[in-house]
Amino acid sequence: MTDLTRLTAAEIAGLVAAGETSAVEVTQAHLDRIAAVDERVHAFLHVDTEGALAAARSVDERRAAGEDLGPLAGVPVAVKDVLTTKGVPTTVGSKILEGWRPPYDSTIVERLREAGTVMLGKTNMDEFAMGSSTEYSAYGPTRNPWDLDRIPGGSGGGSAAALAAYEAPLSIGSDTGGSIRQPGAVTGTVGAKPTYGGTSRYGLVAFSSSLDTPGPCARNVLDAALLHQAIGGHDPRDSTSIPAAVPDVVGAAKLGASGDLTGVKLGVVTEFTGEGAEPGVMAAFRESVEALAKLGAEIVEVSCPHFQYALPAYYLIAPSECSSNLARFDGVRFGLRVGDDGNRSLEEVMSLTREAGFGPEVKRRIMVGTYALSSGYYDAYYGQAQKVRTLITRDFTAAFERVDALISPTTPFVAFPIGSRTADPYQMYLADLFTIPTNLYGGPAISVPCGLSDGLPVGFQIMAPTMADDRMYRVAAALESTVGTFTPPAL
Repeated sequence: MTDLTRLTAAEIAGLVAAGETSAVEVTQAHLDRIAAVDERVHAFLHVDTEGALAAARSVDERRAAGEDLGPLAGVPVAVKDVLTTKGVPTTVGSKILEGWRPPYDSTIVERLREAGTVMLGKTNMDEFAMGSSTEYSAYGPTRNPWDLDRIPGGSGGGSAAALAAYEAPLSIGSDTGGSIRQPGAVTGTVGAKPTYGGTSRYGLVAFSSSLDTPGPCARNVLDAALLHQAIGGHDPRDSTSIPAAVPDVVGAAKLGASGDLTGVKLGVVTEFTGEGAEPGVMAAFRESVEALAKLGAEIVEVSCPHFQYALPAYYLIAPSECSSNLARFDGVRFGLRVGDDGNRSLEEVMSLTREAGFGPEVKRRIMVGTYALSSGYYDAYYGQAQKVRTLITRDFTAAFERVDALISPTTPFVAFPIGSRTADPYQMYLADLFTIPTNLYGGPAISVPCGLSDGLPVGFQIMAPTMADDRMYRVAAALESTVGTFTPPAL
């Protein structure tokens, strides 16, 4: 009998559409898999068994009634716990929202339901999406299915680990500085950050409003494109949403899978191919570049001189925005409330609630951001960082006048051992060294597996111009067609 958990999303959808299996059977198979392995992986914070089976039965009933359902109908999906889900706990990996059940769905979740996908549950993440390893979750770390003693990336490590552990064929992440792509790279899965504004932020619990971008995670490029198509597009409830259709990402993925990149010009970012990356990562990257050249792509080197300032600029802009966004968690309107014994002032209750509810990394970033925005320091820190952001955007603009897409490793290193970097925030922040520039620019980028280093996955990053998401899917699918996909050791 076919193991339904090992199939691609496209294969599952095809079997359900043909009546060769049911959405209920597919969903139950994945729920059984979660029950079997998630105690070790800890990809999920909440598994919505009843809701998932009810959604699956609805798909089967609608199919039996002759309804024309979408290309992902009946396919299970895991959702990062940063997106609101009506009646289902949404914690953002934080104690301050423990047990909160939102009264509404985010736009992304609405679109997943409309597409007929089946939401299995909510995945673990670094608290408020602040982290690169999913060790900063208030509910314990997620572990990498390739090696349970190593991190699965962050902040969306739960979404990536669920894929690598075959607990879900699709998942949703959010990318503020690399939180979709970096977990994809270290778990051997595919993670795509759409153009900023190409997917709705309505119902996404905000970390950094000018950077946060929800997007698709999958085990192969076509599945990621199908999910991207389902969740993308304009949303009038999001003021930053782009009023334009989603580029033909599915068509581009299918075109790329043919293995022909004739006429495509790719630029290797010279600033990301120096001494910053591990030798094994660079070896896999260079082999992949050679493979793309054999498929017909023209490869040139492109210098983006201001990319080296992206990390410090990001760690002023993002904390500044988080210090503003997280002010809403005051113990008054929703979530945790500590010290309200009738004898304390509102200010004391707010202080006690935040002390108990926020973890150390969130507190660190709130303090950095509040300082950067304070009187007398705004221009020197936040204002200066925004000027650097403009220079980085100009680097991208100049590069895309020369090439169709830029390429680099996704991360400088493979998955590191749990606990090895938590004592040194800077070493942790380096995990996003190659992913942050795209967030500051606002364009799309994707990470696709390109090889192994010491038995652990290496990610290959493709960056494209804004609203040219289809370009990155074409190149990613072409690379996948020649290097294949990667399967972790059995759990």
